[in-house]
Formats: sequence, C-alpha cells, structure tokens
Amino acid sequence: MLFAPDTEAVLSFAVELINTGSGATKSGIDELQTIGQLGTIVRENRYSGRIDRNAAELAEVRETRDRLREIWRLPRDDMAHAVNGMLRDANALPFLIRHDDFDWHLHATEADAPLAERMRVEVGLALLDVVRTDQVDRLRECEAEDCDGVLADLSRNGSKRFCSVRCGNRVNMTAWRARQED
Repeated sequence: MLFAPDTEAVLSFAVELINTGSGATKSGIDELQTIGQLGTIVRENRYSGRIDRNAAELAEVRETRDRLREIWRLPRDDMAHAVNGMLRDANALPFLIRHDDFDWHLHATEADAPLAERMRVEVGLALLDVVRTDQVDRLRECEAEDCDGVLADLSRNGSKRFCSVRCGNRVNMTAWRARQED
C-alpha cells in the first residue's frame, strides 16, 4: 500500500469524478450533467453531510471536477501550491473523525460545508500525501490516444497505463491487429 486507505479511496474518487468528463467516458458524453448523475456519484462514494441536490451544487461540483483535472496534470511543486490554495480557500482545518462504518480518517471541513468544497478539501488532503511522499508520477493521464481520462496508479510496481480495462484492451487489440498486418 502506497498511502493510507482513506487517501487511496479519495484518489480513486477523484479519478472517478474527473473521468465523468466527455473525453474519458465510455459513452463519449459528459456523465455529470444532471442532479441525478451527481446523486449517483455521491451515493456510490458514500458522501455524508450536506447535500443540496440542486443545480447550483451540480455546477459547483462540475467546476471542482475541472479544477481537479488541471491540478492532476501539474508538476509536483505547482501541485503543492494549487493544493495549498484550495485548502486555504476552504479554511481547511484537518481533524480525525469516525462515522458510519468508516474508521478514523481525516476531514478538514464540517459536514454542513457545501458538497463541492468538501470534495475539493478531501481530494486536497489526499494530494498532500501524494506530494509529500513524492509520488506525483503516480497521477497520470490515460495512455490511450483517444482518451482524456486520468488514473491514480496505486499498483505496487507503478506500471498502470490506462484509466480503464476498456482503454487497455482497445490499445492492445489495435497493437495486435497492426502486428498481424505486418
């Protein structure tokens, strides 16, 4: 394990959120267009606390998604500055909490903070671990040429190249067909 379990879970969530953008989805369309789609992501990732379920919240989460995509691509020092800014903007104050069936883990905003802010802060805390352990190279863009997806390589050997099995299979099949033609 590279990171604490909560850090890995939040990095996986960040990948899922970022990859709802049209260039990374199986359908090729943005998969975060409706309040219902946001509700699914929130439910599947077991977000607790304030959830407004309105258009303003959806817009804020979409902005968060775009901001996280930009941060994902930054070199280590720039990422550190961006994460610091994101945490400072939210007046984040880390604390340990245990709720539902989750053991002790970090939060840095109260449960009544807006959903998008809590997402930014949780991902910011996870990215702090990535930066301080010098593992920014584990945050990558998918190597499939026709995909804009991102990935967090949490594998032991750091060899993950694709955001999904679908992308990996597609690239491998294309390479296999090219070899067959030779």
